[in-house]
Amino acid sequence: MNKLSDHAPRALCTPRVPPIWRSVTVVLACVLGWGQWAHAQGSANAPRAVSRSADFIVAIVNSEPITNHEVQQQRSLMEAQWPAGTAKPAQAQMITLALEQLINDKVQLQQARESGIRVDDEAVDSAELNVARQNQLDKAQLRAKIEKEGLTVNAFREQLRKQLTLTRLREREVEGRVRVNENDIDQFLREQRGAQTAAGIDLNLAMIVLPVPEDSPPAQVAALQARAEAAARRARAGEDFTALVKEYLGDKVPNGGVMGLRSSERYPSLFVESTQNLNVGDIAGPLRSGAGFHVLKVLEKRQSEAPPMMVTQTRARHILLRTSPQLSESAALSQLAQFKQRIGSGQASFAALAREFSQDGSATGGGDLGWTAPGQFVPEFEQVMNRLRPGQLSDPLVSRFGVHLIEVIERRDVPVSARDQREMARNLLREKKLDEAFTTWQEDLRARAYVEMRDAPQ
Repeated sequence: MNKLSDHAPRALCTPRVPPIWRSVTVVLACVLGWGQWAHAQGSANAPRAVSRSADFIVAIVNSEPITNHEVQQQRSLMEAQWPAGTAKPAQAQMITLALEQLINDKVQLQQARESGIRVDDEAVDSAELNVARQNQLDKAQLRAKIEKEGLTVNAFREQLRKQLTLTRLREREVEGRVRVNENDIDQFLREQRGAQTAAGIDLNLAMIVLPVPEDSPPAQVAALQARAEAAARRARAGEDFTALVKEYLGDKVPNGGVMGLRSSERYPSLFVESTQNLNVGDIAGPLRSGAGFHVLKVLEKRQSEAPPMMVTQTRARHILLRTSPQLSESAALSQLAQFKQRIGSGQASFAALAREFSQDGSATGGGDLGWTAPGQFVPEFEQVMNRLRPGQLSDPLVSRFGVHLIEVIERRDVPVSARDQREMARNLLREKKLDEAFTTWQEDLRARAYVEMRDAPQ
């Protein structure tokens, strides 16, 4: 899996999927940990010490009901996935959010049925296997854990089917609406450059300064101000500024009053602020400073050369064991754990073990993946790699390609090329437009639905 050899599993370089297109269930299982998600589901599905009459209809969505039990189930799920470190809403507000989510999901599932979208068992099998792998389990272990947490396998699979259906609908209905063209990218990059402060401007100014001595009487100050105002009027009228400098200040002023092209940081803030909205050839002043009265002419004005955009690259190596009927996932995890112990104790080198055992194109190079930028590996691999310090080994981890042992060799910051900057801008704009289009589509779908609110959830 060199960067990347023809023998590498190239899907390791699959770009990250924008958040709104990910299966919610898979993300919960991967990010929160299976136990927390299943506990929420188990609690919501557990037998209740209440009468059957406690479950009642709270809303009708295009003739389909939503029950109080469904709302409480959704509330438990949302509480389990609430971001750590942020305050949860009060229970009443959480119930309102849960009901709103159920209404949106119901409307979208109805739309999916009308559009002929179906998710077959094979797709659910694949999603179930993906959840198992992301949680370091095989399918049998996953199902055992599901049942231990009080959720039936069938209920779990139906939840997967629902999320896959919603994802396919959103991809079909929204993704086709989003286009990012070259003009969008140009505008985005111009806005980024325009957001730079005045410190990013180089200026060349010429100046006439009439010093005001300390403790000057008001009459003298007024006379100097009038003289400066006259100079400014004549300059604005088009008189040669160099000649005005000589007339007002004599021959001793170096460079005819021209201060030279320099960063705006090297000019007094008074000069920068008074010229920031002026064009080349314009006159500013007279300005009063502690030194006296100033008349300025803008000779040059241009954007400073911005420092290059930098990105952190990682050089890592790995050992990949692919699972098969001859090598189970648990056996691969155990074998790589032994490799880690041998490397840590100095009994073997990472490169030697990679050459002997790794099952991809990087094996001949000792597992070296070369220098890679963010986004080149699948998330389950990259998230672990990014947490490692140079020289540190990971624990064995499972990805969609098999089981890995990773070592980060070194990191470096490198400038991003103009081509890569445009690609980064394209991806950012696409994600933004996808989110906006999804929100608009969802609101439109909801507005066209018939929703009747019944008894409040309890």
